[in-house]
Amino acid sequence: MAQRWKLTIEYDGTPFVGWQRQESDPSVQAAIEKAIYYFCGETVTIHVAGRTDAGVHAIGQVAHVDLEKDTNEKTVRDAINAHLRPLPISIVKAEPVSDEFHARFKALNRVYCYKMLVGRMPAPTVDLNRVWHVTWDMDVPAMHKAAQHLLGKHDFSSFRSAACQANSPIRTLNRCDVIETTHSLSFGRHIEIWAEARSFLHHQIRNIAGSLRMVGEGKWAPEDVKRVLEAKDRALGGAMAPASGLYFVRVDYSGGNSA
Repeated sequence: MAQRWKLTIEYDGTPFVGWQRQESDPSVQAAIEKAIYYFCGETVTIHVAGRTDAGVHAIGQVAHVDLEKDTNEKTVRDAINAHLRPLPISIVKAEPVSDEFHARFKALNRVYCYKMLVGRMPAPTVDLNRVWHVTWDMDVPAMHKAAQHLLGKHDFSSFRSAACQANSPIRTLNRCDVIETTHSLSFGRHIEIWAEARSFLHHQIRNIAGSLRMVGEGKWAPEDVKRVLEAKDRALGGAMAPASGLYFVRVDYSGGNSA
């Protein structure tokens, strides 16, 4: 009888076309499924909590997979990681779970962070492909004030990708905070946008980040974000932020079982 395994995964999304398996281009899903095949000879399909786009990173992505092989947590984690090298993907934790667990459908909350590097320095080197480098100064309190207009249940059509396949644009945003952080090993100001919801629309966070930048630069007032939200028109929103600044941070499940 197969055992279901919950995998907590970290990856740098830069070299991949995203999470989802593609016919020819490198994806995170295909890389892990290939590593599992080399580990135990089983052809599997991994089910993930949230598919990420090309260039988007993950610190606490969650997926599940069913394996016939009789094994243990340490072996599953270490064996998959051994076959993933040198790709920038790591299985942080492997846990046996019941067949009722589903990485996507049992998720109660998903947490993302969008990172911006602000300053007129040259393009980042250490943070290359890991932040959105913005040369104009940012008004963080104004950005945070604007973000509060997005909290709660709304029609987020103004922040939805045209290619979004969700049945409805209605989502409930539980958290949207804009904070400035310190980074002792890097120049410039570091700004983070934290967003939490049960589920998100395609490109929703990157489109929100692009609109909050307009506020940060003083081109919009905080109330303009509310106006854009209520218009339900993507054409009125700010330009979509690049994928490089987005991180899938955590998934929460019932019983306080987070990853």
